[in-house]
Amino acid sequence: MFSKATEYGIKATMYIAYKTNGGERVGVKEIAANIDAPVHFTAKILQELVRKNIVHSIKGPNGGFYLERGDLKTPIGKIVKTLDGDKFYNTCVLGLRACSQKNPCPVHNEFKVIKEKIIDMLEKNTIGSFNTDLINKNFFLKSK
Repeated sequence: MFSKATEYGIKATMYIAYKTNGGERVGVKEIAANIDAPVHFTAKILQELVRKNIVHSIKGPNGGFYLERGDLKTPIGKIVKTLDGDKFYNTCVLGLRACSQKNPCPVHNEFKVIKEKIIDMLEKNTIGSFNTDLINKNFFLKSK
């Protein structure tokens, strides 16, 4: 549904939020290891998230990636839009250019309902709304 960059971006941001809760900054190698992602790809994704002020970073021996308290209010949809653009929000699930309400593809009407629910979830849920469950180990970010 989302690109690998967006999948890793969401997981990386969640991991950073989890670590930031304890006042830590976290390095890219640790993030990549804890979300099952390639280090170099994770670094590129994090650079883009820093550019868009979704996460922050400090260089140096005590540096790393972190979130500020206000960043926890960022909707998950902002990560999706930053890394994938509006593609998920505006394109046909089958990739047809002319798909619309007036000219629907075979799955348009059924998928429209599902897509609206996913968009609603992405816009209503924030980084912080998932962080408590992650801290309480109700969620996981890495396959066992």
